[in-house]
Amino acid sequence: MLQLAQVHHIAIICTDYAVSKRFYTEVLGLRVIREVYRAERQSYKLDMALGEQYLIELFSFPTPPARASRPEAAGLRHLAFQVADLDAAVAELAQQGVAHEPIRTDEWTGKRFTFFFDPDHLPLELYEG
Repeated sequence: MLQLAQVHHIAIICTDYAVSKRFYTEVLGLRVIREVYRAERQSYKLDMALGEQYLIELFSFPTPPARASRPEAAGLRHLAFQVADLDAAVAELAQQGVAHEPIRTDEWTGKRFTFFFDPDHLPLELYEG
């Protein structure tokens, strides 16, 4: 069996680099590790961390095709972030003008969670832990 150690990173392709960079760094608070422009691909690559953990690579390309995410399309369903206080987190999202779905409770764990979307409608989850 393959001996995986941990998730290394998540790659996201956006349609508007400036808007998505602001969302992930200023709204979600991820820290920029490195930003490069790859002229041969007409693409930015932004490496971001959550605390000390390298987490997301944000890419831009000239004309990326749309990816279906609803209703429940096959493939990666969403990206979830754990928060200590869900009420405080959704209040912060609201202050930033980011709407979220109604808060629900996980029937198996009893933990509360909600979904919201990045600028390209990628489903993101806040899970209280």
